[in-house]
Amino acid sequence: MNRYILALDQGTTSSRSILFDHRGAVVAVAQREFAQHFPASGWVEHDALEIWATQSATIHAVLQQAGVRPQQLAAVGITNQRETSVLWDRATGQPLHRAIVWQDRRTAEACTQLVAAGHEPEVMQRTGLRLDPYFSGTKLSWMLDHVAGARARAERGELAFGTIDSWLVWQLTGGQHHLTDVSNASRTLLLNLHSGRWDAQMLRLLRVPAAVLPTVVPSSLGAHWSGPRPLARIGEVEVPITGIAGDQQAALFGQACFQPGMAKNTYGTGCFLLMHTGATPAVSQHRLLSTVAWGLSGDASGAPALQYALEGSVFMGGAVVQWLRDGLGLIEQSAAVEALAASVPSTEGVFCVPAFTGLGSPHWDANARGLIIGLSRGTTRAHLARAALESIAFQSAELLAAMQADAPTPLGELRVDGGATANNLLMQFQADLLGVPVVRPRVTETTALGAAYLAGLGCGYWQSTDELATHWQEDRRFLPQLSRDAAAQRMAQWARAVERAKDWHRE
Repeated sequence: MNRYILALDQGTTSSRSILFDHRGAVVAVAQREFAQHFPASGWVEHDALEIWATQSATIHAVLQQAGVRPQQLAAVGITNQRETSVLWDRATGQPLHRAIVWQDRRTAEACTQLVAAGHEPEVMQRTGLRLDPYFSGTKLSWMLDHVAGARARAERGELAFGTIDSWLVWQLTGGQHHLTDVSNASRTLLLNLHSGRWDAQMLRLLRVPAAVLPTVVPSSLGAHWSGPRPLARIGEVEVPITGIAGDQQAALFGQACFQPGMAKNTYGTGCFLLMHTGATPAVSQHRLLSTVAWGLSGDASGAPALQYALEGSVFMGGAVVQWLRDGLGLIEQSAAVEALAASVPSTEGVFCVPAFTGLGSPHWDANARGLIIGLSRGTTRAHLARAALESIAFQSAELLAAMQADAPTPLGELRVDGGATANNLLMQFQADLLGVPVVRPRVTETTALGAAYLAGLGCGYWQSTDELATHWQEDRRFLPQLSRDAAAQRMAQWARAVERAKDWHRE
């Protein structure tokens, strides 16, 4: 019987299920979008029940599409939008509040107060993260404070908190397992980066009761893992869930960046640049994050073999194209942006800074807001489209410059993935700004592929990362065509625009 790995890719705007075969090739894909809720300026929410409904629908759809029975699934892997926070009732499984999305900025003032009180250096030392509303810890604390009775109920052990991976595992197992993998846990502000366990000091600082937290497990639940082994109920069959990772760590794994110094950039709703730094957390001097890349249960002790990464985060990447489509009506379909942008040779001095929910790395300005500057009577929708598209590359170039300053060795190439990598104009402009080759793989579904790889390693479908590395194949290599002086001039103009967008929003 042919066997497959089912990867659940739960993203910010849609839920997807993808079947992979033993070669790491995509067999079938099913996708469902879900609603975005914006109850106030800078606030972003999802309906957790709708997330589960769309994810569940894609599981059945992808199996039907491929003609694959649940019995043919070797394992399930999960990858998810990180930091998005859900609080639910353990008895009923009902969420107490809409999920607060990673883009949400409602806790900006709380983070500012913690920074002003001098807590950030210790927080960074313990967690690798900054005190920013991006991360889950202050979102959870906000829900405990603003949902009637939630804090007391959480302390009594009646409530469960989780990022989306935890929510999916809970649903897939009928409420039998409340867990998260170490990569997702490292994005909460609550995990000690060095031990891979919840940090008591951080729980006290953010006023989070330990009873509400999930169990932390490795990203790949291999043969040496002696802890809980969740089983997903799919039809009448129970399929082991043996791989879990946050979407950006999963993409790093799916890009086969198994050696320190290798890096990838994912162009999704946001853009996320990660460089593998090995078995020791790297300390950034340029306002990047240190995060867990993954944990493999590969040794006889069953303890996670933690690997780490440096990360830079852009909050609005491909979402700016979605905004052109849905917010401004400049294009009917997202794919149309490339032709529109390419219809003009340049932006004619127009810059778009899509700081709709603040700025991430390396600025960390929760009060920044979006800006379009350089407009003239000659500006057309094509110039706006090109400026929006170029903003994705400008933001990613800022991240790589910071990462190069932190890294001990220069980057030889950047592996890229995500939906926007199909845009050749964007990829060429990215290479021009970076001055290094931008390499697109044949399989660009690397986030889901990383989840599949972790699950396949866990169940023995694949034997080693060396085997997985042989699957990676190049599709196209974009070489820099812009002089370094010209690229530096463009980056300097971008920096001027960014400065004008900073610190705009005030309560």
